[in-house]
Amino acid sequence: MTKILTTHTGSLPRPAAILEGMRAREAGTLEDESALDAAIASEVMASVRRQVAAGIDIVNDGECGRPNFHAYVAERLSGLERRVPPGGVPVLTRPLGLGGRDARMFPDFYEAVLANNPFVDAIRMAPRVCTGPIAYIGAARLQRDITRLKSAIVASGAHAGFMSSTVPISTAKNEYYASSEAFQAAFGEAMRTEYQTIIDAGLYLQIDDPALFSEWDAHPEWTTKDFRDWATARVEQINHALRGLPEERVRFHTCYGVNVAPRVNDLQLEQGIDILFRIRAGAYSFEAGNSRHEHEWRVLERIALPEGKRLIPGVVTHSNPTVEHPEVVADRIERWARTIGADRLIVGNDCGFASNAGNREIPMSVAWAKLEALGEGARLAAQRLAREH
Repeated sequence: MTKILTTHTGSLPRPAAILEGMRAREAGTLEDESALDAAIASEVMASVRRQVAAGIDIVNDGECGRPNFHAYVAERLSGLERRVPPGGVPVLTRPLGLGGRDARMFPDFYEAVLANNPFVDAIRMAPRVCTGPIAYIGAARLQRDITRLKSAIVASGAHAGFMSSTVPISTAKNEYYASSEAFQAAFGEAMRTEYQTIIDAGLYLQIDDPALFSEWDAHPEWTTKDFRDWATARVEQINHALRGLPEERVRFHTCYGVNVAPRVNDLQLEQGIDILFRIRAGAYSFEAGNSRHEHEWRVLERIALPEGKRLIPGVVTHSNPTVEHPEVVADRIERWARTIGADRLIVGNDCGFASNAGNREIPMSVAWAKLEALGEGARLAAQRLAREH
């Protein structure tokens, strides 16, 4: 029987005690770092075991010890100064998509979301400013994460493991380098150290870059050409940082940024898939499990998947709390398998269930139910495909 490999995009909801510990660490009030480390190690072991039990083949640590998918690098790079704004660090609002194309079309919806902001308890990270030379100083932290994950993989009998790492492009303000280009080059070289270490450890490297597709909604003034020019330049920066790394060990994830929303103005896969395929990665992860993108398997009927590449379409979504029926998940998987071939397919979820730790859009119990539906749906799809042969 053909095996349909399963995975997910990385972040999972963190237990309350770990969230509180990370809040204290960011605020500089954490009294017992070792106790927090022990709690994270225990949760990683439990999470990986639970992923395997849910039917997930390629597992990770749930990004358990990270406040979000990109701000963790503040602890791993030199030259980034923590700068608290006057009045303190505000509640997160950017993930809501305020000011974007959808927000202009559906103001009443966005007013209601802002009034009940699901990111009110998300960990707040003070902005970082580059005030000195950028270098990678996070080797010990990275090795600790790798050791935890690999130990959990062995204990659980997981098929394989991956570790997420942020895109090699910084959003921090530059006050040190002579140009933005010089700053971004230094940032990319520093992140390359992390990429190489993850691959050398025998794990798959996942580059997380929601902005590659989500930036479209954030710029209502852009034309399609504006987006494509911007994205093409971004991919060149990404590829420079990935140069020489084994593509078959790299997977790239992008999404549409806003989670629970009308999302009428999401970029369409066909508008950027050729740019996505230029990235030096062996597999590409993207949203395909929600009702704005579920039809996009048809794009691969018209645009060929490059030789040697694999796709990781989402078949369960983070964009609403409805738990997908496994038969529906199997239907989605079958469509992709028939289009590109089951051997070139890995299935996952659309995006992380808690890319910002403390986000309340998808509660922990719902996230795990969705992963179980993913695992069961993959099993059903494999059975269906086997019956045909």
